[in-house]
Amino acid sequence: MEIKEYLQIARRWAWLLILGLLLGAVSAFFYANSQTRIYESSIRVQIVTALKAVPNMDYNSYVEQNQLAQTYVQTLRSRPVLDAVAERTNAVIDPEQIRAQIVQNTQLIDIFVTDTDPQRAASIANTLVEVFIERNTRMQSERFTESERSLEAQIAQINTQIEALQSRSTAVTTEQSEQQIEKAKSELDRLQTEILAIRTSLDTLRSPKAQDGWYSTPTPSPEIRGEINQKELELKELETTYDLYQQIYTNLVVLGESRNQNSANVEQEQMQSTLALYRQIHANLLSSYENIRLARLSSTSNIVSIEPAIPPEEPLSPKPVRTGLLGGTVGLLLAAGIVFLIEYLDDTVKSAEQAEAALGVPVIGFIAELEHDQDKAYVAENPRSPVSEAFRTLRTNLEFVGVDRPIRSILVVSAHPGEGKSTVAANLAITIAQGGKKTLLIDADLRRPRVHQYLNLPNRVGLSNLFRDAKSLTEVMSQWKETTLQVITSGGLPPNPTDLLASDRMAAILQAALQEADMVVVDAPPFLVADASILASRVDGVLFVIHPGRTPVDAAQATVEQMRRVGANVLGLVLNRIPRNRPNYYGGYRYYSGYYKGEYSYYDDETRGNGKKHLKFRWRTRKNQNEEGQTLESGQE
Repeated sequence: MEIKEYLQIARRWAWLLILGLLLGAVSAFFYANSQTRIYESSIRVQIVTALKAVPNMDYNSYVEQNQLAQTYVQTLRSRPVLDAVAERTNAVIDPEQIRAQIVQNTQLIDIFVTDTDPQRAASIANTLVEVFIERNTRMQSERFTESERSLEAQIAQINTQIEALQSRSTAVTTEQSEQQIEKAKSELDRLQTEILAIRTSLDTLRSPKAQDGWYSTPTPSPEIRGEINQKELELKELETTYDLYQQIYTNLVVLGESRNQNSANVEQEQMQSTLALYRQIHANLLSSYENIRLARLSSTSNIVSIEPAIPPEEPLSPKPVRTGLLGGTVGLLLAAGIVFLIEYLDDTVKSAEQAEAALGVPVIGFIAELEHDQDKAYVAENPRSPVSEAFRTLRTNLEFVGVDRPIRSILVVSAHPGEGKSTVAANLAITIAQGGKKTLLIDADLRRPRVHQYLNLPNRVGLSNLFRDAKSLTEVMSQWKETTLQVITSGGLPPNPTDLLASDRMAAILQAALQEADMVVVDAPPFLVADASILASRVDGVLFVIHPGRTPVDAAQATVEQMRRVGANVLGLVLNRIPRNRPNYYGGYRYYSGYYKGEYSYYDDETRGNGKKHLKFRWRTRKNQNEEGQTLESGQE
């Protein structure tokens, strides 16, 4: 199927597509308006690098900037933080209300809070950042306090050891020496136990199981990350102290051995070495203590608020206009789907191109639909209308078809009843008579005759009387008005129309009709019955009337095949009852498209002074009366 055909389908079903579009848009618009309005307030914070006052104590040195930002984004929605915010704002906060994202390639975090109240949304956003900053600051302070207490205890213990060593003389007893060794060994065991415990704790903290189950992620939370850093620092200090005590223990053992060997000089040297090690430990602990104190004094939160949240003026949702557009799109797509389904299931003839391709017969006529209240003898009452012009075009096309073989008898048929064949036959006969030819119209539909109704003629006698009463043609012919058109109506309806039409008498009637007229037009029954097949073989040519959008393709094909089977000469197709307001929908039909849109009419009222004919532009608005009182449709002259 070509794009042109799709466009034709779209134009044919434009009303449904527009209806789907409007219904979808209006429904979505009012639905959006009925929903609760949701407002979104935002606030931006920045992650700053902590002060590096103390080497080995820089908190951010243990965390990559990107990991830290990701961790903060997750922690902002943690239950402890949200509970604290809810308590301060007196609001029930759902984690789904909070959304945070990192600004790409920056250390900025945008925090978004949604709520049905714009003021409350801004308040929650500001309070959230406030609580998070306080929480971060408090966690840092707690870690500093814990470290200070641990170092104070270690310093006091080392001072005791130094004082004991300084008070002892070189003449210590073996028992005292053994006590010192035992004490050093005990301290080594204690340090080893602590080191082991810290390492186990670190392994646990680094495991994902250490995370809060509600926010469990591969990246540790700031609380856990801070604890890890603190444990790592303690481990390093303990390992240093352990190494020093290991040296003290070795010195004491060597001191005992030297005492057994009565080497005073060696003993004195070992005592001084041990004392120096204790003093080194004491100095390291004091340095660490001072560094922690300085870090506490200089520590600030590494979260800084940049832009406070303000109450939004416009709701985040619903968006009635946007929703309406989306609904209109959906409605249009649904309507398009319905159209596709209808077209897919519709097996009727829809265009001239389709008819010609399916039937192998050219289209030689396009007839617009008539108004319901108009006389069926339309061309006589409206000679300057586009419909009349269409019939004149059909008459001309028939003349060209019969150039090599003159056409004097024409049978007008259709596949099914109700497709307008009788209307076409009557108006075609009138048009041929208007062209100056003596024309005879025969109503051979002996089942549902219509010609007498269309032409307003009596039907007391007609074709059926020629079979029953042996009347002559002239006895049953009626002249229609003051024209060259003679009409033979159906007459009474016989019980056996097929037998009558198949008889030799019917053949003789057709021959006699050619003696009385220049052109004979026969209105036949639909090809649904056998009557039409019989008549088709006895005339010069057959016109096949098709109603686009109603005549099934398979029925039309069957009709053409049957006509060819009986040896009928199929002159062409006539597309009938084409909507006046949609002429272009039926491909190949262009005559009415300009005529009914008020483009031009090539008929002039009269030949003007110089004898030349002028094109006259007229817009189709209403019926106007000319000077002679004749009713003409404007734009149809």
